Amino acid sequence: MTKTYRVLTLICLGGLFLLAQQAAVAVKETSEQRNARFLKQSKDAEAKGLAEPFRGVTTNGTVQTGLFGIQSTGVSTAPVRKAADAFLAALTPEERSKTMFPVDDPEWRKWMNQHFYVRQGVSFKEMSESQRAAGIGLLRAALSAKGLKLSRDIMRLNQTLGELNNDFEQYGEFLYYITVMGKPSEKEPWGFQVDGHHLIINYFVLGDQVVMTPLFVGSEPAVAHSGKYQGVAVLQVERTRGLAMIHALDDAQRKKAVIRVSKTGNDNVGEAFKDNLVLDYAGIRADAFSPEQKNLLLELVGEFVDNMDDGHARVKMSEVKAHLNETYFAWIGGDSVDSVFYYRVHSPVILIEFDHQLPANLRQLAANPNLPSLEHIHAVVRTPNGNDYGKDLLRQHYQMDPHTR
Repeated sequence: MTKTYRVLTLICLGGLFLLAQQAAVAVKETSEQRNARFLKQSKDAEAKGLAEPFRGVTTNGTVQTGLFGIQSTGVSTAPVRKAADAFLAALTPEERSKTMFPVDDPEWRKWMNQHFYVRQGVSFKEMSESQRAAGIGLLRAALSAKGLKLSRDIMRLNQTLGELNNDFEQYGEFLYYITVMGKPSEKEPWGFQVDGHHLIINYFVLGDQVVMTPLFVGSEPAVAHSGKYQGVAVLQVERTRGLAMIHALDDAQRKKAVIRVSKTGNDNVGEAFKDNLVLDYAGIRADAFSPEQKNLLLELVGEFVDNMDDGHARVKMSEVKAHLNETYFAWIGGDSVDSVFYYRVHSPVILIEFDHQLPANLRQLAANPNLPSLEHIHAVVRTPNGNDYGKDLLRQHYQMDPHTR
């Protein structure tokens, strides 16, 4: 190697080293600025989403009244109240102060699926082992065994997402926050929220009544093919039951149910900051179903409602059954075993959406990052006509006893 060539080589290597240093600085600066950027994105989303007072999901902008009443369900809420008290007692005074909000606080509406969202409360990640056990205990008391498993598996798959991206700052099993609204009480309204990537649970309690919406569940990936939680999978039964429902329709019914055959993007419309969504009924109405088809529809709804504790799930399903003939089923996409699709169940008292989404945080692994994937699923459950977050029950409670405000 000539002296001139060696000099040029060293210059080139020096230039590459300088570029590498500059790139490292740029990455460091991006990391340092990320929290501020996330905070701005969060505040912008909140400002836009909360610009209007809460009204609720409607079909035409007008709330259908008389659907929800204050009444005894006969199902005790003592277990969840005691679990909430135990969780709060496990926190330090400082942690408790940032976890608790008034029962009618706008904090109820401040949730978002995206990982960048700046959340309130205390995260499972920052909890001690005993605090974490108390937090899981709250979920165990509020949810069914099925609902608890789904919640924990979503958290585990967020760990898998961290492994696949080698990024545990934005993704991880315990990056989920709990806030408590109001004071756990036997008679007065209260509730709690779990907020994190692909898992949002809003749980309102009034006496022995429970409203567990908005509920957001999902994952990317939907199945862990490797890593610590290899084999964990979520929302596969909900996917299979959706296919069973569309396959149960005859040609004429399917023609009414299918909104669109082609699915090229995200179709969920009731996610974060869509509390006042105006969404007309679409698809086929269940009064056109046979008894067998109606049973299939109820089984499909049950897959989502049964994430609540068993007693309150039965109460909610009774409400759904009372409006079964007013319930619509709609479909977008294909209906083969390997198809991506969207479906919606919509009645005056429930809105369910299931959607295969575009790759987001695993675009690098997607066969086609510009098309929806079986590995990215979002599902949302809402209570239309003003009772998300139990707000219609809370309104009636205040009318009955204004001194509790």
